[in-house]
Amino acid sequence: MPQQALTGKRVAILATDGVEQVELVQPRAAVEDAGATTALLSLESGEIQAMNHDVEKGDTFTVDRPVAEAAVDDFDALLLPGGTTNPDKLRQDPAAVAFVKEFAATGKPIGVICHGPWTLVEADAVRGRTLTSYPSLRTDIRNAGGTVLDQEVVTDNGLVSSRNPADLPAFCAKIVEEFAEGRH
Repeated sequence: MPQQALTGKRVAILATDGVEQVELVQPRAAVEDAGATTALLSLESGEIQAMNHDVEKGDTFTVDRPVAEAAVDDFDALLLPGGTTNPDKLRQDPAAVAFVKEFAATGKPIGVICHGPWTLVEADAVRGRTLTSYPSLRTDIRNAGGTVLDQEVVTDNGLVSSRNPADLPAFCAKIVEEFAEGRH
């Protein structure tokens, strides 16, 4: 994959308070290093509080715009990091769920890791798809019509998923590849 495989691509990162810091920082760096521009979308303006292992506060990150003010057409790919409370809050927000649902319907690539699939489940975007996740979400994914594999990284027609932070090297490499391919 060429170093600047994502030049000209815009990647939306949807996260809120409780996001697992490493699952935000490493994938963001991977796509930016490949030439993409990223925008951090959240439930509100201001900053979000990242966490380390759901127990220790990490850094804060400046929100580029509220998801309610974002347009799917402005982005080429979507990244959904995990952390337990991050996707739990996102899946309760109508604007976040609508954005993810609309994004999934476009066929543009999506990268999701750890607890991130909870937002996809709420958006009815896993039906008929194969993915992986943190173990505690697997029943939710199956109940929503998805197929779950226990693998480091799973790719299904532009949907890239991984289980946890230990999978980040494989996840980051695969999202760059799939985001470069574009719409599936």
